Amino acid sequence: MKRREKGVSIRKATYFAVVISGLQILLILVVLFAVLLVPEIKASPSLLLMLTLLASVLIVWGAIVDISEAFNTRKLMGRLEDMDETIDAMASLNTTLRAQRHDFLNHLQVVYSLVEMGEYEEVNAYIEQVYGRITAVSRVMKTSVPAVNALLQVKVAACEKAQVRVKLDITSKWETLESTMPAWEMCKVLSNLIDNAIDAMEAIPEADRCLSIALTENLRQYCFVVSNAGVPIPRQLQENIFQPGVTTKGEGHGMGLHIVRKTLRDRGGDVTLRSDGEGTVFSGYVPKVPALPPAGK
Repeated sequence: MKRREKGVSIRKATYFAVVISGLQILLILVVLFAVLLVPEIKASPSLLLMLTLLASVLIVWGAIVDISEAFNTRKLMGRLEDMDETIDAMASLNTTLRAQRHDFLNHLQVVYSLVEMGEYEEVNAYIEQVYGRITAVSRVMKTSVPAVNALLQVKVAACEKAQVRVKLDITSKWETLESTMPAWEMCKVLSNLIDNAIDAMEAIPEADRCLSIALTENLRQYCFVVSNAGVPIPRQLQENIFQPGVTTKGEGHGMGLHIVRKTLRDRGGDVTLRSDGEGTVFSGYVPKVPALPPAGK
């Protein structure tokens, strides 16, 4: 990741911290020198007042700069954490693909041996089992965005662990997604929505747990839909579900959906919610052409 992001510069933060701290120390030394070592200057209250005011201004300015850069650095660290999650997902997918390639020859040898022995029913059963494992990975490899493919593979595995059936409908490669939104930001959006959907189905019977993920496009937008079965979100909660701190999970949660909407809106997109007796559906989009920044920015 670049050392400098929009509004975030580690080099600038370090430079300001050194310069401002140095000036503050210098002014304090000047004041002490004037008060303790030069008695005749001590009798000049106007000079001491001027030095004191100047030191105060520098201290306040330094504090403001430090606080601002601290917030910017925190934002940068958040982005780095999101990118780490994306990298971990891609590493997991790469490991899975390498394992499949490694096992492919072994599978062929087993099939060949079964055919030689005339065990054709066993051949069919074995191929069906192997085919199911391969398609579980290959069905998420339909976009041209490796990070999104990796995320979907990880989430499909998480759904299997949670006894959740997954329906994938990927009809677009999202070929120019990264001209509008970095892949790791889209992964953050999808990850939050999918995790929420999995959590929402914990209380319903395993046979009813179903998660649907659709990635599509139209002339102007890349679109996605994440829907799940389960108890509908109360209508009074739906109206504020994207506000910070609003959640169905209890205290300590409630930032995920706010982050999802803010991330999409910062890129000119948006997300909406529909929740009723048929399920809970989050539908969102980002434009294919990057949104123009607001006037004055």
